[in-house]
Amino acid sequence: MKQSSIHTILKQFWGYDQFRPLQEDIILSVLNGEDTLALLPTGGGKSICFQVPGMAKEGLCLVISPLIALMKDQVENLKHRGIKAGAIFSGMSQREIERTLDNALFDPDYKFLYISPERLKTERFQANFSKMKLSLIAVDEAHCISQWGYDFRPPYLEIAEIRPHFPDVPILALTATATPDVVIDIQHKLKFKKENLFQKSFARDNITYYIVKEEDKQNRMLRIIRKYPGTGIIYVRNRRKTKEVAEFLRSKGISADYYHAGLDGATRERKQNDWKKGNTRIIVSTNAFGMGIDKPDVRFVIHIDIPDTLEAYFQEAGRGGRDELPAVAIMLYDDSDLRELRNNFELSFPPLEVIKDIYAGLCNYFQIAIGSGEYCSYPFDLGLLSQQLKSKPISIHNAIKFLERAGLLVMSDDAKKSSMLHIKIKKENFNRFYELNPVWEEFTKTLLRSYNGLSMQYVPINELEIARRTELDIAQVKETLLKMKQVDAVDYIPSSNEPSILFLENRISDDYVYLSPEIYQLRKEVALKRLLSVENYIHTKDACRSRQLLAYFGEKDGHECGKCDVCLHIHKEEIAKKEFDEISAAILTIMNKHPRTSRALIAELSTQYIEEKIVKVARWLADQGKIVFKD
Repeated sequence: MKQSSIHTILKQFWGYDQFRPLQEDIILSVLNGEDTLALLPTGGGKSICFQVPGMAKEGLCLVISPLIALMKDQVENLKHRGIKAGAIFSGMSQREIERTLDNALFDPDYKFLYISPERLKTERFQANFSKMKLSLIAVDEAHCISQWGYDFRPPYLEIAEIRPHFPDVPILALTATATPDVVIDIQHKLKFKKENLFQKSFARDNITYYIVKEEDKQNRMLRIIRKYPGTGIIYVRNRRKTKEVAEFLRSKGISADYYHAGLDGATRERKQNDWKKGNTRIIVSTNAFGMGIDKPDVRFVIHIDIPDTLEAYFQEAGRGGRDELPAVAIMLYDDSDLRELRNNFELSFPPLEVIKDIYAGLCNYFQIAIGSGEYCSYPFDLGLLSQQLKSKPISIHNAIKFLERAGLLVMSDDAKKSSMLHIKIKKENFNRFYELNPVWEEFTKTLLRSYNGLSMQYVPINELEIARRTELDIAQVKETLLKMKQVDAVDYIPSSNEPSILFLENRISDDYVYLSPEIYQLRKEVALKRLLSVENYIHTKDACRSRQLLAYFGEKDGHECGKCDVCLHIHKEEIAKKEFDEISAAILTIMNKHPRTSRALIAELSTQYIEEKIVKVARWLADQGKIVFKD
């Protein structure tokens, strides 16, 4: 593959004239058939690193990612560029999965298939390995494969099991956050033929980091917003607070909106687009906001609550200044935040017996019999579940997160799921269908005119738009589609705004549920280590913020930024000490010539220095016995 070819692809499909730093080196490594680990910070352009070689090589690029929303966004972006791509993830119907997989297997122009890692184990997927003509295996968010990473996921450990099926296909692993231990572990777990790391420095010289202890966060936040013009993101810990903070800002005349994973898909998309287009100045969000968001002109990122890990903080702060112009990342905290950080850590590790009880409760709630449930997905409401299980929502949530780490299930907060429709009537049978169902003829023809490909595949639809075109109300549209589904004329999958749980294994008897105490303790120790790193970062007042972050990610030779709160404090102290030494030397020079009264001494130096500082230095010199005051 010639270098000119990848530049042609970059220009043709993405419109760029040149690659960002390291992108071309990573792409050429992959094209040479080498297993490659790309460590690029947030905003470093990871997707280009597998999408360009995926287009340059014959065959299909398999992309493994745990982030459903990001998969969807990337697939839509590829389709928008005229590139055939699809995704398979939890929550899809069996027919949707089969059609997407068939397209990837038998359409030679299909270039990218995105899947969640748990899909690799399914019989359907494994039965088709031999038919796949893979050109590349890309593993996104690769830190998830490492037990030392901040987001360890057991299904990632099984990625390497597909390698014997494709011995000559290289793996490209990509991540934005990995400590030195994680870097080594990723390559080992993915069975790299040899170590091969491309790492861009984590340094973001255009971002200035501040940690500010503040009791009155609201007013400090207002002063920051008024000081820094432009777009901003404010991160908070829970959904309730996103709305409260946004309403507070609006009450002060500031354009703001809130965002979290519990909003329905259409609302999330509208809020996100308003912010990206500049209609909304500030978005207040939980950590659900940001994945795949590439808005270049974010001038400030404010954290009102302390993030759980430095990895999360670095990613979120890194969403500022992607245009390489100056931006600030400011964390506001008080003593209660530090206590809450510790409390959240303890809550994140419920006792093992509680986790087992909640697992059994989930299975009973969804009526999953022992020996069944594998790869079944269920929508759930945490509030209703809490009432049914008689447990606090926070306990259920954290137990589910631990069951995820144990590889028993996957929870998805993704609510960005449109209704899907596939018309099952064969082309030659439409007239017969209209004769038997005249009441549906005009409705069906409107569907076919409104959406391309309904007879060939599942297509996202908008019931409100269909209602407008058919002059029905939205309830009538949904009722008609459900009736057509009953007679097997269509497959209609209504949208769902609820999170879902996908069970990765069949339910086992409660007596045989085993959660390893050793693994539990190891995960707790790793989490505690990350917690201590956050606390240390907040409390350290003698090392540049940027250097601290770089050192955490293994860069020991970072330079002082000169702009963060620590650097400014040190600089201020250095200036004060320099001035102190100058005044001291001036007093001793004068007094060594001949005695002066204190008034005469002050008068002689007051043209150069402030009177209070002269008095302070003179008293210090007297205390040290270097000068003597006499009555």
